[in-house]
Amino acid sequence: MVLGGAQFALGGVLAGRMAWLSIAENERYRLMAEDNRVQLILIPPRRGWIIDRKGQPIAINRTDFRVDIIPDLLEDEDRVIAEVAKLLALPDEEVTRIREELKDAAGFRPVPVAEKVDYERFAAVSVRQSELPGVAPARGYTRYYPAGAAVGHLVGYVGAASAKDYEKDKNPLLITPGFKIGKEGLEKVMEPALRGKPGAKRSEVTARGKIVRDLDTRSDEPGGTLRLSVDAGLQTYAARRIGTNSGSVVVMDCHTGDLLCLASMPSYDPNSFSDGISHSEYSMLRANDHLPLLNKTLQGLYPPGSTVKPAVALALLRAGQSPAASVVCTGAYRLGNRLFHCHKRGGHGHVDMRRAIHQSCDVFFYHYSQTIGIDAIATMMRNLGLGEEFALPVASQRYGTVPDTAWKQRRFKTAWATYDTVNATIGQGYMLSNPLQLAVMSARIASGRSLMPRLLARARLHAGEPLDIDPEHLAFIRSAMSDVVNGPGTAGRSRLPLADVQMAGKTGTAQVRNITAAERARGGKFGGEGVPWKYRDHALFIGFAPVENPRYACAVVIEHGIGGSAVAAPIARDVLTYLYDPAKALDTLAKMEEGWGGNIETRMARDAAEWAAENRPATATATAAAPVATPTSPADNATAAAAAPVAAGGNETVGTEPVETD
Repeated sequence: MVLGGAQFALGGVLAGRMAWLSIAENERYRLMAEDNRVQLILIPPRRGWIIDRKGQPIAINRTDFRVDIIPDLLEDEDRVIAEVAKLLALPDEEVTRIREELKDAAGFRPVPVAEKVDYERFAAVSVRQSELPGVAPARGYTRYYPAGAAVGHLVGYVGAASAKDYEKDKNPLLITPGFKIGKEGLEKVMEPALRGKPGAKRSEVTARGKIVRDLDTRSDEPGGTLRLSVDAGLQTYAARRIGTNSGSVVVMDCHTGDLLCLASMPSYDPNSFSDGISHSEYSMLRANDHLPLLNKTLQGLYPPGSTVKPAVALALLRAGQSPAASVVCTGAYRLGNRLFHCHKRGGHGHVDMRRAIHQSCDVFFYHYSQTIGIDAIATMMRNLGLGEEFALPVASQRYGTVPDTAWKQRRFKTAWATYDTVNATIGQGYMLSNPLQLAVMSARIASGRSLMPRLLARARLHAGEPLDIDPEHLAFIRSAMSDVVNGPGTAGRSRLPLADVQMAGKTGTAQVRNITAAERARGGKFGGEGVPWKYRDHALFIGFAPVENPRYACAVVIEHGIGGSAVAAPIARDVLTYLYDPAKALDTLAKMEEGWGGNIETRMARDAAEWAAENRPATATATAAAPVATPTSPADNATAAAAAPVAAGGNETVGTEPVETD
């Protein structure tokens, strides 16, 4: 009875355990068994397009061919790899890389062999696939930017996910061959909208991971299309028109705040980064003193120079000063024991506010700015957009400095001095701004509204409330800015070549270093031709058109361009001309590019070839290495170099001498 009872109890336990496993735990073990039997391979989704306001492509996907190796299906590894390397003309470094990845690869996970394979080589591998077990040629998609470097800083680029990216998000899609994520610019910021959803391929495998057969495939869901406010044609034209200079052009719609153009040159070709840029090309970009890795539109900070004089004039008018009030400009202004110069050595003579704006007389603003003080001037500048950070889908933006008495006390623990006001009133000293802010200032003066810039076409429209500025004051300033271009002003050579459209504007030339009294006494050249490029003055221009009913506002900043009227204003003229008569603007540009040695792509290719030839001994090892698929962010690498324009413009300058000529 005891033995029988024990046997019965043991049988009951076994029966209960079997019932528990087969009924209560059925779903759990069924899923485990299925997971052990079926292997899921992700199919990277097609990335969403980026298009301009008219539907023209800015970033698209192009069909390409790639070759992978499935480790579990690979037989006679040495023979197969050698044959594939021969068919694809792979360098020894790539063969070594493939062998190393095969050692650590899971049996079912593909190991990438080559991307962007031309069709002839792809076909050569495909027809021999039966002789090459484990080799899997496939058709995929690669990111392509039709405008190349013209949109580099605007859209950024894509690249393979790094180990750090995978640590943040344990998404298996990030380690799928051929999948790339946004690494910079809009590609990075708008990654969730552009990525899409992956597809999947189900394969039956053995317990050891050996593939038995393919089961089914689920298609991917492409990412969403991102429509920008940018005009792709204008963006490309502006980038080309900057030519061999270093700088930025921004164009803004005065009715809606839409950003039509955000050109920053020189730039990098995002196609190179997306394909895997070589060490040689990346080293060339980092060594370039024109900072092609820096987005000058948003991250470049410059003393705005005389472009702020309309804002100072508005502050004077608000304080009650009559526009008829005048001074006599003799070419210099003495404040205590310091002498502040006007750009016209012989002076402008009798100057009222209108003439002070269109002739850019510094002495007028030196004198009258002291009557209202820096705080009133700073308030007006901030109302017009200087020092402001805008809500845009960008990774970062630097918003500069609009100094006032509280700012200096907080920053330097010292009181504001009168000479600080004199410096700031002509856009020097502590004043710093980026090109986007200058464009916003121009648009707000032109429209009379607190416009906010918009980059995404579907973003909420913010036309802005009317500015807290007397409309009569704004009308006077617009008229004076019209005289800058269409009257006896400093930019008379930059009138629009159009019969029925006129442009208003304000030139600016900003020093990048302090000129001491001793240097000035010795004479010579300070910021123009004949001095090293990095010590030359910046050239600036803000403007809008048409004068009667402004529709477009712009800002042009050319680093070390010497003169706003000679360099920046003509660029603004041609860019605005493109909006009304593209054919005429393109004819003008074609003649210029002949003198520059070709278009952007031609010049970049020539520069790369010259760099490679000059640095061959130093880069022989680097260029032989595998391409750099995901280099550090251009913005990060440009940080140190970018300090140059910021530091130069941030000096407390005394005796400023802008060089603005008719």
